[in-house]
Amino acid sequence: MNAAVTDIRQGTATPAPTFIEFQDASITYGRGARAVQALAPTSLKIGEGEFVALVGPSGCGKSTILKMVGELLAPSTGHVFVAGREIGATPIRIGMAYQNPTLLPWLNIRDNVMLPLKIVPPFRQGYRAKRKTEYRDRVEALLDQVGLGGFGDKFPWQLSGGMMQRANLCRALIHDPDLLLLDEPFGALDQFTREELWAIMQDLWLSKKLTVLLVTHDLKEAAYLADRICVMSARPGRILDDSPVAIARPRTIDMTFEPDFVALNQRLRAMIVGARGGTGIVSHPPKPV
Repeated sequence: MNAAVTDIRQGTATPAPTFIEFQDASITYGRGARAVQALAPTSLKIGEGEFVALVGPSGCGKSTILKMVGELLAPSTGHVFVAGREIGATPIRIGMAYQNPTLLPWLNIRDNVMLPLKIVPPFRQGYRAKRKTEYRDRVEALLDQVGLGGFGDKFPWQLSGGMMQRANLCRALIHDPDLLLLDEPFGALDQFTREELWAIMQDLWLSKKLTVLLVTHDLKEAAYLADRICVMSARPGRILDDSPVAIARPRTIDMTFEPDFVALNQRLRAMIVGARGGTGIVSHPPKPV
């Protein structure tokens, strides 16, 4: 599938430069008799500014792909290119958000969010001079955007789980990353908080249009947020289906109950049940008589 950014509202597709490309990339853990292939040779293209979700059964290699893109794993075979260069060749700015917000408990929310500006070039060069002026203003503006205005002086233990995850998103975005990697960032939250954060994440993406790769088990979440959804098979993982989400933006929770949205979720679920090699029905042997 050629990478493209599609505006469903206008019915047009504008080709976008390829930002992420897998060329027969695979991952095998261990050697010899203990070798386990986590990811089969995989080819995939993601365009600049696309929001792509990876879904599939547990252990199918979704997070492995995320780690390869984030340069935490090198492919055992094949190649992975990000921003036109093979991973490791030229650094790019990456933001990451995981299921656990991992905020530092001894720092207030403002300083937690500002942390990437202290360590990521080129921002770190001006950190001492700008941390109480320009950088502080940058943090406050982002906190306001996610509904945390006025909470900069609070500490993580003073915030709810949903508020901490909002701060986590701010920290992932504060340094203007070229790429945002999301690994189940809303998975530990209750349904209402999750849905609220989907809307915030969509607004952030629409305003910044950065490239996003999301790993999730929540099919509704994938359909709400993504431009494209890639369905993966059980281990060794491979991409079974790569399809656009033909639902207009901005999306709302009310839209998730409409026939097209429900049909998409049912289709995704059927593919994942098939990928697990089951029917989704647990059968029990008959009791002896």
